[in-house]
Amino acid sequence: MSARETLVRELREHALVIGEVTLTSGKTAQYLVDAKRAILLPEGFRALGELVAEEARAVGATAVGGITMGADPIACAALAGGADVKAFFVRKERKEHGLSRWIEGPPLEPGERCLVVEDVVTTGGSTVKAIERIRDEGFSVAGVLVILDRLAGGDATIRAAAGPDARYTALTTIDDVYPERPDR
Repeated sequence: MSARETLVRELREHALVIGEVTLTSGKTAQYLVDAKRAILLPEGFRALGELVAEEARAVGATAVGGITMGADPIACAALAGGADVKAFFVRKERKEHGLSRWIEGPPLEPGERCLVVEDVVTTGGSTVKAIERIRDEGFSVAGVLVILDRLAGGDATIRAAAGPDARYTALTTIDDVYPERPDR
């Protein structure tokens, strides 16, 4: 079984929650994919690590990260998967003490090529915030990788923010994980 097939299986088995929920965007939905429930288990993490490391190499990334919580395990999986990158986390709010940083992790150098990562994309708002913060800090966006795209239009928003030189990759979509969903 390929890493992608393993990831899809793990998302179906552990991350798919059926029932009315409120999404980060504020919209309600009849299902949720809580990717962390699958990728923080050994098989899901190993598969993710392989896939993210492969994408980091493909886009020439020197760093992998995004908005904290959604991106944290993905950035760590890139390291575990053998990617020669720095992992980082973008804070939702600037830290008010210590170094007062927006981006946590090893220091990134000007011009670092970042692979921006996110667990699940609906509208793309969180990913766009990460892209903006990364650029504001002087780094470039080499690509964007998401574990699951809900196919709700977020990819277009992200592509517009990332620019034509940054590749958008969804490892899976909701069609892969929940093809029989009622809103299809």
